[in-house]
Amino acid sequence: MAAAFKDHFSRLAATYASYRPRYPAALFDYLAKSCRRRELAWDCACGSAQATLDLAQRFDAVLATDASAAQLAAAPAHPKVRYRVAPAEASGLAAASADLVTVAQALHWFELASFYAEVDRVLVRRGVLAAWTYGVLHLDDARIDRVIQEFYGNTLKVYWPPERQLVESGYRTLPFVFAEMKPPTFAMREDWTLPQLIGYIRSWSATARYFERNALDAAAALETRLTPAWGDPQAARRISWPLSLRISMKP
Repeated sequence: MAAAFKDHFSRLAATYASYRPRYPAALFDYLAKSCRRRELAWDCACGSAQATLDLAQRFDAVLATDASAAQLAAAPAHPKVRYRVAPAEASGLAAASADLVTVAQALHWFELASFYAEVDRVLVRRGVLAAWTYGVLHLDDARIDRVIQEFYGNTLKVYWPPERQLVESGYRTLPFVFAEMKPPTFAMREDWTLPQLIGYIRSWSATARYFERNALDAAAALETRLTPAWGDPQAARRISWPLSLRISMKP
């Protein structure tokens, strides 16, 4: 049975599209090389296309689905991409039509049995399922990183949904399907100014929930705390996120 759609991000769609970090090109190169064919990829729960356009550079066609129409409205058009409002367990694809199914930073929201049944239905033989996630960011500057970790783990602690624990575990506690492959290690890295970092933090569902419950802008307060250690707000600093990937191949 399909789970009820938990819409944590429609109200943040524009911010989400503008401030999410980019996945590394090496990840998509690896996914493409893992597939026997590159005719069709299904990017499930695509959001505002954080992974979709990279897939379109490597596959003949991409179906990008999301249960949130607002998220899809913020996604850029591309000649190889079809966008469709659809839940994870009902892609609308024909059986045995997809060479790759991807889930970027969304598997923790799914009713897994129903989703995996849909994956099994739509994947070709030896088709690939890949799901990845990333947790809290880190900065090389220990003073700045300490403030951010405290904000993430203490200020916002009660405002994260329970599913966040699955993200923090790197999806290792979730069941998976087919025979798993051992992927390389990937990480995301960005050089961001302080306003860019704060924009990203505003895209967190927990930050929005904090504002809704307290009528206080926690991100603005964080920016004030970070400014003395950051210095020039327009100076870019290196930010990194370790990426956890699970990947398997349909027999």
